Amino acid sequence: MPLDDDRHAADLDRARTAVDRAGAAGLARRPWQQPRQPASDVDLVRFVAWAARDARDADPAVLEAGLRLLAPARAELDQVETGLLFAARGAGMTWPQIAASLGLGSAQAAQQRLNRVLSRTSGSEPES
Repeated sequence: MPLDDDRHAADLDRARTAVDRAGAAGLARRPWQQPRQPASDVDLVRFVAWAARDARDADPAVLEAGLRLLAPARAELDQVETGLLFAARGAGMTWPQIAASLGLGSAQAAQQRLNRVLSRTSGSEPES
């Protein structure tokens, strides 16, 4: 792993630790989490937003940690969206049904959305 990747991973670990110490470590385990599995970055970011509901009392270090975790939280949601889209297709939903569920105007828009999400999660453009 290149040195920059090591630094980035260490920065994210420090951010997660800061949010845990601010109280996120006490979050209830989600039904889909394995025992001792840490909270997701999405849950940590949501915790920071909740903890900052009164800006006067918000800890800037915790806010910074939450901001650092936004990109991995977005990546996590992209993975969840991809899984839901594949599950919907596997369950027999049509592209027009998926488009309606996503609030999109057409089946083509739903397919394009899947392609965009796949390209973000894989780092390359998927085949059509």
